[in-house]
Amino acid sequence: MAQPRFWTPEFAIEQRADGTILMFQAGEAPRLADTIAARIGHWAQVAPDRTALAQRGADGAWHRISYAALWQAMRHLGAGLLSRGLGQDRPVLILSENALDHAMLALAGQYAGVPTAALSTAFSLVSDSFDKLRDAVALLRPGLVYASDGARYGRALAAVGDDILKVCSANPPADALSFADLPATDTASADTAFAALRGDMVAKYLFTSGSTGSPKAVINTHDMIARNQDIIADCFLFLADHPPVVVDWAPWSHTASGNKVFHMVLCNGGTYHIDDGKPTPALIGRTLDNLREVAPTWYFNVPAGYEMLLEAFRADPDLAARFFGQLDMMMYAGAGMAQHIWEGLRATARQVTGRDVLLTTGLGATETGPFALMCTAQQEAPGNVGLPARGITLKLVPNEGKLEARLKSPSITPGYLGDPATSAKMLDDEGFYCLGDALRPADPDDLTKGFFFDGRIAENFKLATGTWVAVGALRARLVDHFGGLIRDAVILGEDRPALAALLFPADGVMDRPGIMDDLTRLHASFVAGSTGSSTRIAHMLILRDPPSLDRGEVTDKGSINARAVIRHRPDAVARVYDALAGIARE
Repeated sequence: MAQPRFWTPEFAIEQRADGTILMFQAGEAPRLADTIAARIGHWAQVAPDRTALAQRGADGAWHRISYAALWQAMRHLGAGLLSRGLGQDRPVLILSENALDHAMLALAGQYAGVPTAALSTAFSLVSDSFDKLRDAVALLRPGLVYASDGARYGRALAAVGDDILKVCSANPPADALSFADLPATDTASADTAFAALRGDMVAKYLFTSGSTGSPKAVINTHDMIARNQDIIADCFLFLADHPPVVVDWAPWSHTASGNKVFHMVLCNGGTYHIDDGKPTPALIGRTLDNLREVAPTWYFNVPAGYEMLLEAFRADPDLAARFFGQLDMMMYAGAGMAQHIWEGLRATARQVTGRDVLLTTGLGATETGPFALMCTAQQEAPGNVGLPARGITLKLVPNEGKLEARLKSPSITPGYLGDPATSAKMLDDEGFYCLGDALRPADPDDLTKGFFFDGRIAENFKLATGTWVAVGALRARLVDHFGGLIRDAVILGEDRPALAALLFPADGVMDRPGIMDDLTRLHASFVAGSTGSSTRIAHMLILRDPPSLDRGEVTDKGSINARAVIRHRPDAVARVYDALAGIARE
């Protein structure tokens, strides 16, 4: 198998007197199409019988939909939406895991000019209060709420109220319409709407994780999504050589899969296999079964998922050979990858294929489409997020000893639905989107070697002594030091003389015999390895209760919202500072 083709970028770099750096490639990425729907229409003509989407049914077999069938479904469903009064100002709210009906409904909305918004399943299936679901409904004012299963999502459907049309694929309640009855016979209205689509019209809304309160609805226009796919195709040139084959579990409510991967497959005539597994002990077996049947050419996972896969590859060489046999690249995101996982994956790829397979990551945000920076050069260690894609200008602004990253791109969102104040603040005075992330050059003398993530600007703070604390890097080092015994930590110390930390233990850890002795030893060694007041955490408290989704202490992605934890647990904050130096438990 020949090595896949990637871009060979050349960069212009400008350095200003105040230390600001601008970095960009000349020119723009070639355009694929004006809309994602138009690109699907192209493949419906060029390869009508090719599988676009596949999902395992209750019978265990793959249920497939071709490009021709997908195109027709989009037209009929789109007409059905329009006939019920849906439109730019009356969107569709989707409560569903990744599924064929979910995909067809979202694409039908893009075809007919009806925005859709897939809400994280955590807000419907994990939450007890449904506050964030209700907030989303109040913000969107949807004309239709779709649920994949009326029984599974029954409590959530009740929480959205009685005055909204409800549609369900399975087990529709008495007041809901069956999904099978949603399509219209005559597609003329949808075809007319498709012909009238403009790039500035809303294609979909993607909700942020709500780490600072109620989730914000990021506006995704047709042009924003289409231009982001142009940029991706310009970077991953191999997509034009053979259609991508993907096996993906990541939820479509998040931009990484719902925008980047989902649209990338369909824009390039590939096949998207919906993975009903997940990187958890209970569900990883389903992912392995799917990968035994389908050899991906492009693969995405979180580091914890790759660790599980690596263990499976070592136990099953046939699975490893199947997985790597046609693979062009692997991408990880969501957390940092440990060196031993990185080395194990690369070594396994070479062992079973005789070649290197790119293992990489990038940097972007819901507001950037998300594709913005990507690393395509082989690295000896994880963490390099790469370089700005064609058409994107990276601006690095000195900020308290770090370089704050800002972006200008054809795929930046125009703003947040119903929040003009926040929308106005997201851009600086030159029109650059403020990511809020800091970047560190891999080689300060050669910026074309890429960058490493250097923490979130907003989460850093000063001690009472005036010393800055780089919270992201410190938290990551702390969690790593405890070797899986704690799942996350909240660093305290703003305007205080010294640092402290609240620790969330991993599941079941605190029930182990002798656990406090182990934690005390690890705490002592962490303090001993500290280099000063900005890294020395003398006080630590193990929290009894897990972080609460309803109180905003944890996002639906599993990320800790430190400010919410501090706000809702004043007794814990007081106790950790009142106690003598050391580690204690609630």
